[in-house]
Amino acid sequence: MELKVEKRGESVILFIKGRLDAVTAGELEAKLTDIIQNEKENIIISMDALEYISSAGLRVILLIAKKLHALGRKIGFAAVSGNVKDVFDISGFYALFEIHDTLDDTFFA
Repeated sequence: MELKVEKRGESVILFIKGRLDAVTAGELEAKLTDIIQNEKENIIISMDALEYISSAGLRVILLIAKKLHALGRKIGFAAVSGNVKDVFDISGFYALFEIHDTLDDTFFA
């Protein structure tokens, strides 16, 4: 998995590439925790290059969303597609989070 962070306006965008599973979920959790501690902006996760997400990846997202909510901040998702989109749909993430087709459509881009 590859992670790239970029600041745009009042948001921090995290680009994820590859597979998010039990092996890589800890790396994502560490990166998002670092962003929460060092940045004051909301977080957008761009998933156009994410090939696979497991329950371990979903757990990290829920954990980080809970932390952000407690701080009065938001997390959103962009460019969710393919198998990841199916997993988000089955898991009910579309009812929990703001998920947009493109990065330019995100609520805090």
